[in-house]
Amino acid sequence: MCENCLTLPQLSLTSVLTADRAGAKSVWIRARKAETNYAKQLRKVARHVGDIVSGFDVEDLSSAPLIEEALRRYAGVISGWAEAAGSAMVAEVAARDLQAWNSISKEMGSRLRQEIANAPTGQAMRKALNEQTRLITSLPTEAADRVRQITLEGITKGTRASEIAAEIMRTGEVTQGRANTIARTEVSRTTTELTKARAEHVGSTHFIWRTAGDSDVRPTHRALNGKAFRWDDPPECDPGYHALPGAIWNCRCWPEVVVPED
Repeated sequence: MCENCLTLPQLSLTSVLTADRAGAKSVWIRARKAETNYAKQLRKVARHVGDIVSGFDVEDLSSAPLIEEALRRYAGVISGWAEAAGSAMVAEVAARDLQAWNSISKEMGSRLRQEIANAPTGQAMRKALNEQTRLITSLPTEAADRVRQITLEGITKGTRASEIAAEIMRTGEVTQGRANTIARTEVSRTTTELTKARAEHVGSTHFIWRTAGDSDVRPTHRALNGKAFRWDDPPECDPGYHALPGAIWNCRCWPEVVVPED
């Protein structure tokens, strides 16, 4: 799992941007405030999904196609709002990331500060925004798919209508759980991608994997803690998945940037 990792002595002619040198342990940790704010926005969608479902007589299974249609229409209605909500999250994360870099650059000199200011983060921000718009509008469409699947499976298996209805009524709750996961994952992923864009612009080729350091850290991620990897060759952090720290679902890890001495 760690074939491409390096130990710190192997990173010759490099300087590690550590938390202690920056004077703040959380300098590269994702913005908790951004996650909280984003989750609140996404839970609004989940509540509306629940309201749409509860507005129908779900025990009348003939209403299932109507619920599905209403949820898909709702996805189209919120596309503009989804773009605005996603844009606000990306902007907040970008501002926090730039602030973190600026705190580091005070130690590293004016040349690094200039390079950081000119980093091409626009592409990373546009990519993040497009993905957020897609994910937000996917909440009601996934809910619609869920209603259809539950109804078809229930009818096929001869499940009682009351049991099918009860499961359909849980759609809002399930959507809220999905909303929380999206907020947690995407704020962290966006933070990592912006950090990567600025790091590579100033000549960084490697990062050090850092975990949140608590009992909730996945064993596979704990094994990567303190090891260095290339930005363009992330390690296998979960079976079958290669990703940067913070760039996979529910991951609270973060990359500590390594930059050349010069």
